[in-house]
Amino acid sequence: MNPFPIVKTLFDRNRATVLLFIGLVALAVALGVAVSSQERALRQGSARAADRFDLIVAAPGSQTDILMNVVYLQPSAVELLRPETVAKLLAEPKATLVAPIAFGDSVSGFSIVGTTAAFVDRLSGPLAEGRVFESEAEAVVGSASPYAIGATLRPVHGHGAAAEGQHETRLTVVGRMARTGTPWDTAIVVPVEQNWRVHGLPTGHPPGETRIGPPFDAAHLPGVPAVVLSPDTVPSAYGLRSAYRTEETTAFFPAEVLVQLYAVLGDMRSVMDILTLTTQILVVAAILAGLMALIQLQAERFAVLRALGASRWYIFAVVWTGVTAMIAIGSTLGLGLGYGVAQILSAVIARETGIAMTATLGGAEVMLSLSLVAIGGIVALIPAALLHSRSVVDNLKG
Repeated sequence: MNPFPIVKTLFDRNRATVLLFIGLVALAVALGVAVSSQERALRQGSARAADRFDLIVAAPGSQTDILMNVVYLQPSAVELLRPETVAKLLAEPKATLVAPIAFGDSVSGFSIVGTTAAFVDRLSGPLAEGRVFESEAEAVVGSASPYAIGATLRPVHGHGAAAEGQHETRLTVVGRMARTGTPWDTAIVVPVEQNWRVHGLPTGHPPGETRIGPPFDAAHLPGVPAVVLSPDTVPSAYGLRSAYRTEETTAFFPAEVLVQLYAVLGDMRSVMDILTLTTQILVVAAILAGLMALIQLQAERFAVLRALGASRWYIFAVVWTGVTAMIAIGSTLGLGLGYGVAQILSAVIARETGIAMTATLGGAEVMLSLSLVAIGGIVALIPAALLHSRSVVDNLKG
């Protein structure tokens, strides 16, 4: 006999209870799916953001702070590389690109970054609009910047609440980078000479010269927070990293620091996984307790079915199918709900950090959903076996 018509009837008669059980399962699954999917999106997005930064050299200090400063444009105080070290790096024969990176100013909260035109090309490739800067008074903005080509900007020293007075200089936007999926999409990129000049530093060129870009004059170089290098070969990359790990400099691949950060994320995810598992166990336990009570209330109806000729195994199939169906429906809804929550979180985090993130459903999330269905199928054996073992008379008395 087909158990589904009886299951449907029971669901219709106990609609509120059934919906409550399905909702509890959906919430438990959604929590796990959202955490797992969002954590993976954060890893992938942050890794992509660091792809174009092959090797970073900076003064000794926290590599995490330097990474957050250079790649993710999070303002923080870092030591400066000595001018003679900057000169040595700029003359490095094993690198196809050497770009000084200078910070310190902003416009309406958007970071101004001083570097070279070659590094703009490295980040963006062909510009989406306009051209690259050709003088100290020109700037290129990121793809998500609110400033249009031709806009005039007046920098201030510092960021946010810590920003101080405005500089006298004016910047004209002449180009817009293609989308990079990084915080640089909101940056204002200027010639590094502009950053040096407004802070009263040498510009890397003889006094009175207004040319920008390499070659730089070693006798007129200031210190910088960091230098980004693109080594010509993989062996050169490791050689340069080793060569610039000294008492005066630190050199690292962004992936090295990200692995450490991911380890912290992994620890946090382990805690969340434990909390999610605990929540799911409590949900299953609550559903089991509720089902036991519900079945007691329905015992008389099952007894009538037995009296009409239904076998014990048919009653077993009805109860097991009903319980498993509720958990399967809730788990499926939870999968969709968790994915939706992860998408919202990704959008919020991307807006706040500038890191492009896309939450996706992977094998881990599907396995989470299927695992709960499997656990539910096992749990459903308990109330099904309870009714299977009771006689018609006992059910009528119950």
